[in-house]
Amino acid sequence: MRIRIDYTTTYDYSQAASGVVQLLRVQPRGGWDQHVARWRVDVDADGSLRAGTDVFGNATHLFTASSPVTRLAITVNGEVDTDEAHGACRGFPEPLPPTMFLRTTELTAADAAITAFAADRSEASVLDQLHALNLAINDRMVFDADATGTGTDAVTAFAQARGVCQDYTHIFCAAARLLGIPARYVSGHYVRPEAQPAGHAWAEALVPDLGWVGFDPTNGISITPAHVRVAVGLDYLDAAPVRGARRGGGVETMHVAVSAVDTGTTSRQSQNQRQSQSQRQA
Repeated sequence: MRIRIDYTTTYDYSQAASGVVQLLRVQPRGGWDQHVARWRVDVDADGSLRAGTDVFGNATHLFTASSPVTRLAITVNGEVDTDEAHGACRGFPEPLPPTMFLRTTELTAADAAITAFAADRSEASVLDQLHALNLAINDRMVFDADATGTGTDAVTAFAQARGVCQDYTHIFCAAARLLGIPARYVSGHYVRPEAQPAGHAWAEALVPDLGWVGFDPTNGISITPAHVRVAVGLDYLDAAPVRGARRGGGVETMHVAVSAVDTGTTSRQSQNQRQSQSQRQA
C-alpha cells in the first residue's frame, strides 16, 4: 500500500511570540515493512531547521525561529509504502533495551481499577493476553474528542471510560506493563477516507519469539498496512508530533489538519510490474 500523508499544524498568536522553539517528531523511519518513498518538512517562518535523532531512535527536526512571529505553520507531506506484516514491527531502530518500556510514567500510571482490569487477562500466552487486552479496552471505552486533553492520564480516562486514541493507548501501556510485558506508545497515521483533526496513536508490545507487535485499541485491531508508524516513547509526551516553547505571544490558537490516504499503488508493485513486462517482452 502506498500512503500519501499531508499534515499541517498552524499556530496563531494574539501577540508577537519570541524565542519560538519547536521539536518535531513528524518524519517516519523505515523498517522491513515500512519504506519512506519521499518526505518533506517545511516551516513558513525564518529560522533554522535541524534534523536529528532522539533517545528512542525517532527522527526529529528542531526548529528555532530567528525573529518574533504572530503565525507559524508547519507543513509535512510525503508518501510511505507499507506491507502486510500481520501486526509485527520489524527492522526499526532499537537503541534502548526492551526493559525500558516497563517503566511507568505519570500518564501511564495505574490505579486499583486498572490493576484489576489487567489481572482479568488470564489467557495462556502473552500474545493472547495482549489481543484480549486490546479488545477489552476497545469494548470499555467510548471515543469522545471532548472528554480529555493531552495531559489526561490513564487513570482519569479509564475511570470515565471516554477519550481519544491517546487515552486508549495509555491505558493499554499501563495494563500491559502491569502484566510484565514491555509496551510503548506509538504516534503515527491511519488511513481514512476523510480528513482528520489529528494523527493517530496505538501501542506496541513485546511478544516472546515474535518481537514487537502493534495493537490499536481505538479500533480493536492489530496494526495493518494502513498504519504508518512515526515515533515511539513511553507515553504521548515522548512521541508527540510537535512540542515547543516560546516567550510572550498572548493567546495561542492551534489548528491541525491531517490527510492519510491510500494512493492505490506502491513503488515496489510498479517495479514488479515493469520487471514482469520486461520478462514477457524478452
